Amino acid sequence: MDKMIDKLIDNRWFIRAVALVLALLLFDFVYDGDDLAINVPQDQETETITDVPVKSYYDIENLIVTGVPKTVTLKLSGPKNLLQQAKTSRSFEVYVDLADAEIGKQQVQIEIKDISDRLEVEIDPEYVDVSIQEKVTQEFKVEPEYNANLVAEGYLAEQAVVKPNKVKITGAKDVIEKITYVKATIDLKDSIEETITKEAKILVLDKELNKLDVSLETDTVEVTIPIKASSKKVPIKVVQKGSPPNGVNVESINLAITEATIIAKDEVLEKTDSVRVEVDVSSIKGDTTVTLPVIISDGVVKVDPQTVDVTISVSLEENVTISKIPIKTRGLADNLDLAYREPSDGTVSITATGESGLVGALKESDFNVVLDLTGIGEGEHNVSFNVNGPTNIKWEVSRQTAKVLITRRDA
Repeated sequence: MDKMIDKLIDNRWFIRAVALVLALLLFDFVYDGDDLAINVPQDQETETITDVPVKSYYDIENLIVTGVPKTVTLKLSGPKNLLQQAKTSRSFEVYVDLADAEIGKQQVQIEIKDISDRLEVEIDPEYVDVSIQEKVTQEFKVEPEYNANLVAEGYLAEQAVVKPNKVKITGAKDVIEKITYVKATIDLKDSIEETITKEAKILVLDKELNKLDVSLETDTVEVTIPIKASSKKVPIKVVQKGSPPNGVNVESINLAITEATIIAKDEVLEKTDSVRVEVDVSSIKGDTTVTLPVIISDGVVKVDPQTVDVTISVSLEENVTISKIPIKTRGLADNLDLAYREPSDGTVSITATGESGLVGALKESDFNVVLDLTGIGEGEHNVSFNVNGPTNIKWEVSRQTAKVLITRRDA
């Protein structure tokens, strides 16, 4: 046997065959298919890739999973060319496999696939605590919410209307059970005096007003806030200010509108029974129409109308003096005679004041001046006389008494 081995070793072709086999074995060790030899020295580097999305595999129809981060950070170590390829193409996938997970809380591993096995991978975080809950859909009433202080003073907000007023909310069973408030909040910036309709975003909150992680069939609704004025109708009163000039009489002051609508808080409305227009007649010279503001009391927010037309009718006065109106007598005894001392001619003057058309037509027969001498005997007497005249004018007699001398008539 030893001699045979020695002969093979001495055989030149045997040695060549062995060398060829060894060469082929070495080549197979160095190369693995098309890959470069792993034992060929290459540069080893490290790359960090942030914000890598995480996929979750579970029964999305019936379950809700929380706790899985949206992204993770990868630390890759290995040959430079493989690192660059992974960083550029991102053909790998980071995922959590929850296909066989049970309902409840548990810790799961974040995994990666479709990446070269010649790269070392560190995932941060590598493990996470997740909660797997039954998916529940429930309908809730939507309550409107807004800053009521922005309703203008004197206006009232009626019950807000929400369309749709109910919304379906889907989430984990334990989260759905925490829902305390479903609110549609309207963002108001200015005071409001009329009905408004705005789109409002829905907020789903727990009892401590924390926002809950749920899904809504619609996340906005339409909210209408009906606004009406707190108002009532009151009469407009005329307040005359000042005195008219001499010779001018105010006959009437008439308003084009006699009622106004006031807007105020209810307690102010209760104690407000009128508004007013102040008419200054101190410079009136004739019939005129003016536009004046309607004056409101404290606490009244608004009045409608704010102004009103006022018609002022006047009469212009004229002075007329009627002279030589004879003084008549009555009651003088038959045996007595009368002589006037003052006025010596037995007449008086009367100055009448009134509308031009009235006083201009006066004559002395419109007045009756009478001395009543009943029971008065001989001697000189001052006797007051009575004057009768038209009642639709003012008039004044030049004197109030007459001095007379009464004597006995000779037989």
